[in-house]
Amino acid sequence: MSIQPRKQRKMRYNAPIHRRRKMIASHLAEELMLKYNKRSVTVKKGDTVKIIRGGLKGHIGKVASVDTKKMKITMEGATIAKADKSQVARPIDPSNVIITHLDLSDPWRSKKIGEGKIKRKRKIKEKKEEKAEGEKEKKTEEKKEVEKKVEEEKIEEKIEPENERKKSEKTELKEDVKEKVEKEEEKKTVKKVKQEKSEMKDLKKTETKIEEKREKEKKMREEKTESNEEPEVKK
Repeated sequence: MSIQPRKQRKMRYNAPIHRRRKMIASHLAEELMLKYNKRSVTVKKGDTVKIIRGGLKGHIGKVASVDTKKMKITMEGATIAKADKSQVARPIDPSNVIITHLDLSDPWRSKKIGEGKIKRKRKIKEKKEEKAEGEKEKKTEEKKEVEKKVEEEKIEEKIEPENERKKSEKTELKEDVKEKVEKEEEKKTVKKVKQEKSEMKDLKKTETKIEEKREKEKKMREEKTESNEEPEVKK
């Protein structure tokens, strides 16, 4: 089918009656659209209709007749005055109308429209199932996340005492090392003090020895001098 308006108008003008009947269709109201999962339906005598456009906008009434040749419908209460002031049914284009209530007395029509309802129910079920599956997946993911968090917390609880124990061991080792170092330093200081004392004693001994030597040398010198003086006196 062409998109060009002139060709569409020509097709509508030259269309046979069975195609014209299908073209006499109008949109459903939102409630019916959701209920039957259909956007538009062919208008039938007995359907309640609401006018959307024109001078009779907002008028609601039943469809009185459908003219397939002219592709127009007439409504109860939608009339127009003639020159002699007599009221005649006004022909309305089905595109200017919305169906508010469907006449489902015809079993074939009810079956045909009901199929859309079944399809809609199936779609709703599928959507519900998809939602339920999505919720289940979300719940499973949330459970997994909670379990992971719990496991991490448990691991952290296990690690924390181990870390504390390790820290305590490290502190104890450090304290032991410090004590050992302090003891070694004390020993070294004691040794140094002892060495210094021993050195002092040795120095004192050497000094006493030196003094004794000096005294001996002095005595020897004195004796020598005395011995040298005595022979002179004899002379």
